[in-house]
Amino acid sequence: MGSNNFFGVIIASLIGIPIYADIFGTIPIAEALLAKGAMLGTVISFMMAVTDLSLPSIIMLRKVIKPKLLAVFVMTCAAGIIITGYIFNFLM
Repeated sequence: MGSNNFFGVIIASLIGIPIYADIFGTIPIAEALLAKGAMLGTVISFMMAVTDLSLPSIIMLRKVIKPKLLAVFVMTCAAGIIITGYIFNFLM
C-alpha cells in the first residue's frame, strides 16, 4: 500500500472487508498507515471498506435481503469505494 502502488486501493479494500470496526475505530489505523507512507485514497478506501462492507454486516444483511440484491449491494459499494480511492489518489 505504498505511495506508488497502483493496486493499493484494491488491496486496502479487500483487507478491510473481513475487519469489523466502526469509523472511529479505524482512525488510529488510518493515522498509522498515513505515517508509514500510504496514499490518502488508499487509506480512505480501507476505512470505507471496514465500515461499509464488513463481514458481520454482510452476514446480518443476508438475513433480510435476497442474495441477488445483496450481491448487487456489495458490488456497487465495492466499485464506489475503489473509484473514490483512485480519485483521491490522483487528485491529491
